[in-house]
Amino acid sequence: MNGERRLKVLVVDDHDVVHWGFKLLLERQPWVERSAAARDGGQALELAAELRPDVVLIDLFLGTESGAELCAQLRDAHPGTQILLISGAGRVSPAVARAAGASGFVAKDWPAPDILRAIRIVALGKEVFTASPAPEETPLSTREQEVVALISEGATNSEIASRLYLSPHTIKEHTSSIYRKLGVRNRAEAVRAAQRMGLVA
Repeated sequence: MNGERRLKVLVVDDHDVVHWGFKLLLERQPWVERSAAARDGGQALELAAELRPDVVLIDLFLGTESGAELCAQLRDAHPGTQILLISGAGRVSPAVARAAGASGFVAKDWPAPDILRAIRIVALGKEVFTASPAPEETPLSTREQEVVALISEGATNSEIASRLYLSPHTIKEHTSSIYRKLGVRNRAEAVRAAQRMGLVA
């Protein structure tokens, strides 16, 4: 690592405890020039324009907002900024993170030294990922991924039930679970979210 370079870091998360945790962690590092925290996408975009951060950490699930969508917006507005997705629920695969425009993933339960190391690594233009087993790579189960893939093809619940040899009621339950996990309200939003995460083409 280049000890001469001091970094500006922006954390985007809707939980106060996470804000304070990262604030205390980053303020103690001699290689951090400045840190800031945002609670939603609008505030994040404003702070990014002001701070011009080297690295942005974005929670994958920002309340009703999509962290992956915000990731893409920040990359468009600030191409030189490196982004790490963070999450307390499961893991994110390299394919999902890259599809969102991120350079890596940090779990909130990682040890502090590992999180700090990840920030410095992506600041150098490199990637950071965990070796997660396949079932933890996305927020959706294998069956839910099959359902959202068929939704993206325009299939109705009855058609999906027929193709997967399940009851329409079971498909409805899977669909509700998909909406909840992706933070969306309808089929169109579910497909867009799945596309951003690299789950469907």
